[in-house]
Amino acid sequence: MSAPISPSLPRSDLSSVDAFAFEGADELWRSWRDGLTPDPLLTVSEWADRHRFLSPRASAEPGRYRTDRTPYMRAIMDALSPSHPVRRIVFMKAAQVGATEAGNNWIGYVIHHAPGPMLSVQPTVELAKRFSRQRIEPLIAESPSLRERVKPSRARDAGNTVLSKEFPAGLLVITGANSAVGLRSMPARYLFLDEVDAYPPSADEEGDPVALAEARTRTFSWRSKVFLASTPTIHGVSRIEREFEASDQQRFFVPCPHCQHRQWLRFERLRWDKGKPETAHYICDACDTPIEEHHKIAMLEDGEWRATAEARDPGTIGFHLSALYSPVGWMSWAMIARMWETSQSSDEAKRSFKNSVLGETWIETGDAPDWQRIYDRREDWQIGTVPSGGLFLTAGADVQKDRIEVSIWAWGRDLTSWLVDHIVIDGGPDNPECWSELGSLLNRTWPHAHGARLGLAKLGIDTGYEAAAVYSWARAMGHAQVAPLKGVEGFNRAAPVVGPTFVDVTEGGKRLRRGARLWTVAVATFKSETYRYLRLVRPTDEDILDGARHPAGYVHLPRGLEAEWVKQLVAEQLISVKTRRGFQKLEWQKLRERNEVLDCRVYARAAAWIAGVDRWTDEKWRDLEDQVGPMPEHMLDVKPDASIAAGVLARAPAIGGKRRSDWLSGVDKGWLR
Repeated sequence: MSAPISPSLPRSDLSSVDAFAFEGADELWRSWRDGLTPDPLLTVSEWADRHRFLSPRASAEPGRYRTDRTPYMRAIMDALSPSHPVRRIVFMKAAQVGATEAGNNWIGYVIHHAPGPMLSVQPTVELAKRFSRQRIEPLIAESPSLRERVKPSRARDAGNTVLSKEFPAGLLVITGANSAVGLRSMPARYLFLDEVDAYPPSADEEGDPVALAEARTRTFSWRSKVFLASTPTIHGVSRIEREFEASDQQRFFVPCPHCQHRQWLRFERLRWDKGKPETAHYICDACDTPIEEHHKIAMLEDGEWRATAEARDPGTIGFHLSALYSPVGWMSWAMIARMWETSQSSDEAKRSFKNSVLGETWIETGDAPDWQRIYDRREDWQIGTVPSGGLFLTAGADVQKDRIEVSIWAWGRDLTSWLVDHIVIDGGPDNPECWSELGSLLNRTWPHAHGARLGLAKLGIDTGYEAAAVYSWARAMGHAQVAPLKGVEGFNRAAPVVGPTFVDVTEGGKRLRRGARLWTVAVATFKSETYRYLRLVRPTDEDILDGARHPAGYVHLPRGLEAEWVKQLVAEQLISVKTRRGFQKLEWQKLRERNEVLDCRVYARAAAWIAGVDRWTDEKWRDLEDQVGPMPEHMLDVKPDASIAAGVLARAPAIGGKRRSDWLSGVDKGWLR
């Protein structure tokens, strides 16, 4: 059909008008046809290679995304495509293998190519906000196909907020596993559960966050997709390990460049000359020929995933990958060898290596240390004094019905610690004098081996018994020096101490909103740490005379302790128990009725964490050493272990209604008077 002819045009131009009208109709027809043509059926990896661009804000390698850079991620991403029959995909992995970008590719694919309601869950709401700003916003901004589907957040009614992104026919909600409200906010066809081992055991006391989130997919039944990805943590409590073991346990098999034998890479096959990590190479399972790292590119390109077990859930597939597979330029075999050598200094470093480099769980030793061995290794310094090496003090207070028990610990470099005092305040939380005596400890000082006197940097107090009384006292003392603590179960937490959060306080019958600051403490983590440090071996006297030092984290105890105190320090053990859902979990259980000493140690350790000891720089430690001053001249010729013990100092007297624990009576019996 020709367009209407304008009266103003001369008849000689009619042919050109007809041609113009025909071209316009043809363009309209092509647009209409293209609009009716469905998008090509792409997998997630194909979509990423075609549409994804990496931002310099979020990637060390900005520009077009290339699946060939991490070939092992292709099968994992494609399993997330709607055309793939599997419903649940589990990925237990190391750091630095490209998992985060693969998850972001899935989010981009959903927004552009397979729209629907999607829920992305991070360990906490705060981390969810950070994930949105640092990952999702650059994902949308750098990829044109996504930018045109998600309106700018500055537009009116854009539906684009930090935790919510609307797009045609779909919605992305980002939330934290600690928010039950966020987990039940909507039905979800797509569910991305990221770093599940860092999730809290319960979301706002309403149950397992993974179970709560997966319940949101039931509306979509077989059409839903669930992606669980995480670096593992502790054996027996690791969610991702439990999910992986229920899957077909796929490993990435790569060919040997020499004999073509296919194998999955194991750390024990990585070899290097001791002290020379730059010589690291891999030994083939079949021909025992060294494989150099430059072969890795071709090996990964020709690799394939193979199931190594029969899945207990046919709708779930699982993948495991260590950092041995990291692309050249990300984490080399030489870096892994160097990290292994440096991790030998402590169990904490070994655990981090096993989790983040090998992608495997750490087996926590749960047996209580032998109390007799700890009792026998007590050292010669006076109760009530701070030995050389102790640079600041924290206290842990455990509130009981008829008393409050307080342990004072000195802390030095590398979390080395010394017990300074253990005090029992009679009366209990119903007695105002009891709280007054506890408050007086905040103003007390203890003599240091170098001549200075140290006061408490922080006192952590448990709120498990008579919380209202604890809040009221803590509020009166001020949050700068006192930290109310709430102990929670579980190892799988983003940090051992979280907070503070504000809680209401009742004083004189009046409710004060947000009247106190409460810190949440994963007590299991600090109990395990204490037991690891108690198992450290003391250097022999000969080694000390030759200049040997106690290992990092060593727990020093004074000779004045009696056996009962030491028994309470190791009064619990870590055991594996079955939950009502049939899963295994680790739980601390009492070996003895009395465990106040261990609790006080945990609260004092939490107070040290809040004070910042785990994050202090070498400059901060040097400043503390300058404040306590040099060792007195009369101590310079004393043998090293006695210098550390600082037994020459006199016992500081107890004051008021406080008394030292009955288990410190060795001093009262005349020792070192």
